[in-house]
Amino acid sequence: MQARAGTPEGDRLDVLTTLVEAWEERASLIEDPDPIAAILFMMEQKGLTRRDLEPAIGSRARVAEVMNRRRMLTLPMIRRLTVLLDLPASVLIQPYSRIGAA
Repeated sequence: MQARAGTPEGDRLDVLTTLVEAWEERASLIEDPDPIAAILFMMEQKGLTRRDLEPAIGSRARVAEVMNRRRMLTLPMIRRLTVLLDLPASVLIQPYSRIGAA
């Protein structure tokens, strides 16, 4: 890191810096996961069941509709799920496919 410009060490540092920057640019392009997949993953990690989602989503039937992709998450659901599951809202607001959507 102390290499001077115009020296072989400085040239090597420039090449390594360019390679690291290129790698970081590609590596940081990981997309957020599907919201339902993220919910399922966090449920598994925290040992939660669908019943545990009822305070955040609503009735047992509403939880089933959301988890089976028949109903989209609403903003109030997303707010409560971010707290319950410790998930960033940016993950839960991602578009995802809904079964039965026209």
